[in-house]
Amino acid sequence: MHPDVVVMGAGIIGAACAQALKARGLDVLVVDRHGPASGTSSAGEGNVLVSDKEPGPELDLARRSRELWPELAGDAEWEEKGGLVVATTPEAAGPLRAFAARQRAAGVDACEITPEEALAHEPHLNPAVTAAVHYLEDAQLNPVKATRYLLRGIEVKRTEVSTTDGRSVTTADGVISCGAVVNATGPWARNFGVNVLPRRGVVLVTTPIPGRIRHKVYDADYVGAVASGDADLQTSGVVESTQAGTVLIGSSRQRKGFDDTIETEVLTALARRAIAMFPMLADVPVMRAYGGFRPYAPDHLPIIGEDPRTPGLWHATGHEGAGVGLAPATGRLLAQLLTGEEPLVDPRPFRVDRPEVMV
Repeated sequence: MHPDVVVMGAGIIGAACAQALKARGLDVLVVDRHGPASGTSSAGEGNVLVSDKEPGPELDLARRSRELWPELAGDAEWEEKGGLVVATTPEAAGPLRAFAARQRAAGVDACEITPEEALAHEPHLNPAVTAAVHYLEDAQLNPVKATRYLLRGIEVKRTEVSTTDGRSVTTADGVISCGAVVNATGPWARNFGVNVLPRRGVVLVTTPIPGRIRHKVYDADYVGAVASGDADLQTSGVVESTQAGTVLIGSSRQRKGFDDTIETEVLTALARRAIAMFPMLADVPVMRAYGGFRPYAPDHLPIIGEDPRTPGLWHATGHEGAGVGLAPATGRLLAQLLTGEEPLVDPRPFRVDRPEVMV
C-alpha cells in the first residue's frame, strides 16, 4: 500500500482535505483510530458561520467555505437558516453594531434590524432585546453526515498512528509509505509538532419543539468568548434548532486538558443563558448533554500548510469551534498548496512556522 497522501484524522477537516486531494487525482488513504467523525466533528452543532468572525484571514476563509458548502454538503441536512445576533443590555448594543459595521465593510451581509424586527423573526425571543443583527449567510448542517459524505469513495483505515516522518506513517498495524502526510488530528495535533491544545465545549439538547426557533440565535458576547484565550470557563448564549425539532444550547469554552467530565456548573450556566434569550425554554425538558474538544491555536487562526521542519508533512488543524464552517476552504487550500495550484485565499496567515504554533 503506497498512497500518494495519507490523511491522519477522519473528522470533517480530514475529510475535506481528502476530498479535495482526491478531486485532483491523488490516491488518498485516511487513517483514524475510531473512524469517520468519531471525535470533535461529532460533538458540535454543525455551524457554518460568518457572523462570529472579525474581518481578516479567518473571515476570508469562512466566506470561501460558505460558497463551497452547498455543492459539497450532499445529504447532510444543509439549511440556509440565517443567524440572529442579539444584545440584551444597553451596554452590549453599541459593540454589536460596531462589529456588524466592520463586517459590512468587509462584504458580509450583516443587516442591522430593530428589536421589533428581531421579534418578528423570532417571536419567542426575550422582548428585552436592545439591538440585533441578521446574518443571511449563516447556515447549518449535520457534521457527521457531512463528514461521511465527503469521504465517499475514499478508503478509511481504522488504526492508531504513533509517528510520521512526512513520507510514511507508523501505525498500530505497521508502516504505510506515501508521498505526503496530512495532520488533521484536531485537538490531538500537538502529537505531530504543532501547538494545538484541547478546549472543552458542552452542548445541551432539548426535547423536540418543532418550529419554535427558526434561526441560529446567540447573544452579542459570543464573539468575545470565541476570541478569548482564557483557560477558565466561559459561557455565552447560543440557541438553534435541528431538523428533528430538538434545540441545541451552547456555548461553553474551557481549557482543562482532555478531561471529559460534564460539570453541573457548566450545564446550569448554559441553561440560564438560553432562558435569558428565550424564556419559554424554561419549560422545555433537556434530553441529554454532550461535549467535545475543540482544537485551540493560541493565535486563534487555523494552521494550514507544509511543516518546514519535516518535508512532506502538512498540517490542517487549529480551527477550534469553526472547523465545520471552514472545512471546504481548508481542504481546497491545502490541496492547492500541495499540488502547486493558485491558492483560493492568501495562505500566509495560516502558515506553520508562526511562532505561536511551533513546538
